[in-house]
Parts: sequence; structure tokens; C-alpha cells
Amino acid sequence: MNIHHEWRSVNGIRLHCAVAGSGPLLILLHGFPEFWYSWRHQIPVLAEHFTVVAPDLRGYNESDKPPRIADYSVPVLVEDVIQLIRSFDQERAIIAGHDWGGLVAWATALSRPDLVEKLIALNIPHPRLFVQHVLTNPRQMVRSWYMLFFQLPWLPEATIRANNYRMIDGAFRGMAVHKEQFPAEVIAEYKRAIAKPGALTSALNYYRAMMRGGTLGFTADLDPVARMPVMVVWGEQDTALGKELNDRLRHYVPQLTLHFIPDASHWVQQDRPDLVNGYMLDFLLG
Repeated sequence: MNIHHEWRSVNGIRLHCAVAGSGPLLILLHGFPEFWYSWRHQIPVLAEHFTVVAPDLRGYNESDKPPRIADYSVPVLVEDVIQLIRSFDQERAIIAGHDWGGLVAWATALSRPDLVEKLIALNIPHPRLFVQHVLTNPRQMVRSWYMLFFQLPWLPEATIRANNYRMIDGAFRGMAVHKEQFPAEVIAEYKRAIAKPGALTSALNYYRAMMRGGTLGFTADLDPVARMPVMVVWGEQDTALGKELNDRLRHYVPQLTLHFIPDASHWVQQDRPDLVNGYMLDFLLG
């Protein structure tokens, strides 16, 4: 399956997208500190049935990198997705997201359910449950320490860049269950992308915008119930987000399909691509 690369003008910026296949529109949103490449195992499989679009989120890799922290607030990120759907002349799309991309996917589904046919969230909880746990769950508070560290100026950037981006190695190989999925050439791709001018600060600005502007709380005024079919896939060995964040998920998702994968980490679709691909196809084609 050939993947071609194109740029889409959305919301005042240009997003770089990896595009493959034909059929209904399926948008794949990556997390931190990744780029479209984190879906490399999924794109060829899904493109047999869908028009698959995996953008570099704003600030990442080849996409534009606006300078202000406010440019990375959740409502702005949601508008990127809305306009991306429209740029393909579609009224609706299936949206799948992992980590930060999953948060944007949830936020899009809750704020514009008319645009989201189905939702897939990988190792990212429902926003309401995430906020509740960060505020009340001591275990999750400890796991989320890095969010506070990322609020500091320049020091997070310097720390991540140190020793040839050694923290990138630690983030992927250190957390992964199946470390063979992250050979040197894969790590090199992530380092190359995050080292692009402005990319690292832009990626960290997602966290800064969330904390300073309270932008995650924008969903507080929305109906928190996701009415469309939703599938959540969760690697149980996630050291950043606890499995318990899904305990009350059915309260917010009437049409829920939930899969826990015992031998997968936060990088679930890269740790166990075979299993994740099967779950995605069953959910989307069933």
C-alpha cells in the first residue's frame, strides 16, 4: 500500500498528512512525542477499507508550528480536526487517537458529535474521568508529575534534548513491553521529527496550554456522554495512565467496546500492532 504525503490548509496553518487508501474517511491522531509515523503498522491494513489520513498534529514534524502557547489549546486542536474533515469534502469521519491525539479525538466527539461516525481511543481516558483522577487519585497524581515539569520554561526542552535526546529512547524503549518493536531506526525517526526547529517546544506547549488556560475544562459545559459507537483499547502496562481511569467509562459511553491488552504499554498500537489492528477492523467493519 502506497502512502502519499500532502499538506492541508486548516485553521490558519498547514498540516502535513500521510494519506492512503480509499473509502470512508478515517483520521488517525498521534500522541506525544510522536508524529504520523506512530500509525505505521495500522495505515496499510486500514487503507484496504478506508481513506486513511494520519496528520502530523500542529507543531509536530512537518506541520506548521505556531509560536503562542494559546495556539495549542484543546478547542483550537478540535477545530483543526473539524477543518481537516471538511478539507476532504466529507461531512463526517471516523476518528482514532492515541495519547494527546486521543484526547483531541474525545474532545471532537463530545463537542461535535455530528461529525464523528465512530471513535477509537487508545490509552487515553474520557476527559471527564481524566480530570477527576488527576484531581482526586493520588496514584494518578504521581503518574502525572511530568505535566507539572513541562510547565517550566526552557528546562524541559533542555532536559529532553540532552545526550542526543536520550529521553526519547527512555520514553519508548523504557516503557514498551515489546522492546523489539522499537529498534534503533524507529527511535531515530522519532528523534529526527522532534528535533525539527520549533517542534519540541510546540509539543510541550500542548501541556502548557492545558494547564494554564484550563482548556481541558472546556468539555465541562458539554454533554459528557459520547453517543456514537466508541472503542477503547488499553495497554495495561501503561506507566503514565492507570487502568482504573476506565472504571466508570460505561457511564459516559453507552455503546462501548473495551479491550485491555495485558502485555502492552502506553504505546499500545506499536507494542501489539497485530492485536490492535484486529480490534480496529472488527469494530469498524462489524
